[in-house]
Amino acid sequence: MNLTIDGISIPDSTLSRQITELVRDTESPLLFHHSSRVYYFAALAGKRRGLKFDPDLLYCGCMFHDMGLTAKHGTANERFEVDGANTARDFLRSHGVAQQDVDTVWTAIALHTTPGIPQHMHPVVALVTAGVEMDVLGMAYNEYTSASREAIVQAHPRGSSFKEDIIQAFYDGNKHRPDTTFGNVNADVIADKDQAFRPVNFCSVIRGSRWAG
Repeated sequence: MNLTIDGISIPDSTLSRQITELVRDTESPLLFHHSSRVYYFAALAGKRRGLKFDPDLLYCGCMFHDMGLTAKHGTANERFEVDGANTARDFLRSHGVAQQDVDTVWTAIALHTTPGIPQHMHPVVALVTAGVEMDVLGMAYNEYTSASREAIVQAHPRGSSFKEDIIQAFYDGNKHRPDTTFGNVNADVIADKDQAFRPVNFCSVIRGSRWAG
């Protein structure tokens, strides 16, 4: 079902139809529906902020952002974000997409778990992260109407245990390459010097989000 909300829908182009087919056939239903919701939240955020973006490129970034968690596209030595970005890059190149646009999508996927940077970049980069943050962490939850949230979830269900399921998916996709999960070094420095410092825990933020389930 191609849901339309406030003029936002999945692009009806050959490229986006092939993206849908590829991701649906590769990812689990959990990740496919999550990625689909991410697109809607990202595009709605872009419309709300008055940003100009190519819907096909945004859709590609949103749909491929977790491909690195899959057995088919996850490697042993790269971060899962980079694996997803590389998968999207190869797909777009095979369809003759301009290198500048390929680079934009690559960057959007590679940075989608890096806070504090994407929002200052190209709209596609900023919006992929915004969509992920909304669906996983509930960030900007109140900036979406209850009607739009409910319609998106009806079209692409979260499931009653989404929070624990997505945490498990992150674990399953990264447990074989723990060294690639090294994060922001600044938190390590502060923790080393300030014994009272308690870094934010990603899983705790997920579990404490406004979303049910």
